[in-house]
Amino acid sequence: MKKRYRIKKNSEIDAIFKHKKIKGDSYFAIYQSDDPEGTHFRFALSIGKKYGNAVARNLVKRRIRMIVNENQKQFIKNKLFVIVIKPQASELSYTDIKTRLSNLFKKSKLVENDNE
Repeated sequence: MKKRYRIKKNSEIDAIFKHKKIKGDSYFAIYQSDDPEGTHFRFALSIGKKYGNAVARNLVKRRIRMIVNENQKQFIKNKLFVIVIKPQASELSYTDIKTRLSNLFKKSKLVENDNE
């Protein structure tokens, strides 16, 4: 995943949180906003210390970055989003994370509709 797809500035992340367009379930929440100047989507990950130790947090972040990387051609341009990982997500396997996030991407209309 190239770094141009990541949001790093706290001011940008706070602006997305203030926009308050949220979709989620008991494991993840996706906050999203539009980026009028952007030519591609950008995202950030947010995970709390209650999730587990640093190794577990880094593992789930790597997995989610991989899932976003696999779906990057389907994302709609000019979208900014933050994926919030809740502590209950530690119970999920990689395939469960992948299916839940893909359902949330469709639910929040971040991916283009393709008739699968």
